[in-house]
Amino acid sequence: MKKLSALILALVAPTAFAQGAATPESTAAALLDPVKAAEIAQDPKAAVQAMTNLMDPATALIMMQRSLDPATYTRMAQAGMSPDILKAYAAFLDPNMYMKWLAASMDPNFYTAAMAPMLNPNLYMKWLASPVDPRALQLMMAPLNPNLYMNWALAPINPANLNLMMAPLNPNLYTQWAGAAADPKTYGTWGGFLNPATYGTIPNPFAGFIPVPVAPAK
Repeated sequence: MKKLSALILALVAPTAFAQGAATPESTAAALLDPVKAAEIAQDPKAAVQAMTNLMDPATALIMMQRSLDPATYTRMAQAGMSPDILKAYAAFLDPNMYMKWLAASMDPNFYTAAMAPMLNPNLYMKWLASPVDPRALQLMMAPLNPNLYMNWALAPINPANLNLMMAPLNPNLYTQWAGAAADPKTYGTWGGFLNPATYGTIPNPFAGFIPVPVAPAK
């Protein structure tokens, strides 16, 4: 059995871990950020790595721990009000993103990397051991921690939340949104149609029929 497990790991390791060393902590942080979550969905390699980490019980435990912290929702709301979220979700209009996914759907390495966690016996051992994971024990004991209730009780007067509530009164917020909406780079490939410089390079077919005024000789 050990030899079979080692053989399976040897077959899937080159493709499963060639994408980067994303950790459960970084994956949980990215999925709790509306901007970064959209960026993950646009990149097949990042999406596979995120799915791989989601199959790890550590990622779920970290996300549940952070869901008990009111600062997590403050950061999510701040990201939702930032013009960066417009840029992140406008990228779904870019045909290049769908071409990336189309190319990934025809790549055997993509499917191998997606199936690698299910062929890894260590994953099932992690799930069997998850009830005694220190993070799971801390999560179960969290309702007995008075600091949890104090954090939520003091959340309305937290400076970060006060700044968030005052953000709609800041005219710079709307200026930034207008700038992001008018920026052709926000829309990727389609932004070329909004960029005036794109049309400046097109020759005028009627240029030969329109007389050009000539300044009188002095």
